[in-house]
Amino acid sequence: MSADLVLHFANFSTLCVCLVLKFPQMFVLISAKSSRGVSLKSLLLELTGYIVVLSYQSYYEYPLSTYLEYPMLIAQDAILLLLVFYYNGNLNHCLLPAILFIAGWRLVTFQKWIIDLAMSLCTFLSAASKFAQLQCLWETRDAGQVSALTWGMAIYSSLGKSEPVLLLITAICI
Repeated sequence: MSADLVLHFANFSTLCVCLVLKFPQMFVLISAKSSRGVSLKSLLLELTGYIVVLSYQSYYEYPLSTYLEYPMLIAQDAILLLLVFYYNGNLNHCLLPAILFIAGWRLVTFQKWIIDLAMSLCTFLSAASKFAQLQCLWETRDAGQVSALTWGMAIYSSLGKSEPVLLLITAICI
């Protein structure tokens, strides 16, 4: 099997996974009618990171194929946030985060140094997001409505975008 074929498969399959990444989590919340165990802070941090990456790559005019999954992930996270606000009984509080995200989206591309700084913080945002979710699980002592399938698909998509993993696959195929 050629390395090129393997890389194309990794890219395509990662994109396909990102199309439905948050669906299992949404279905779990809807069927349980509860967001217990799902961290609002984690979702907000994750959404911030996605918005920064999308803004950065569109600002620097990267090819759409390099960041096509981010608009899909942002939309799914926005729906997931609405579900969490709804099941927490705080749906009327979702307007402020929405305004802040829209304003932040514009602000981050206001000047080159801002978007560069924001992008350099994305790894921290991603790690902080996962830490906040784990902290929520620890505090509640209940995985509640956290979807293991969503986490598994997230791991796959992260590996599919990881340069060291793709280089290893290429080396094995050569």
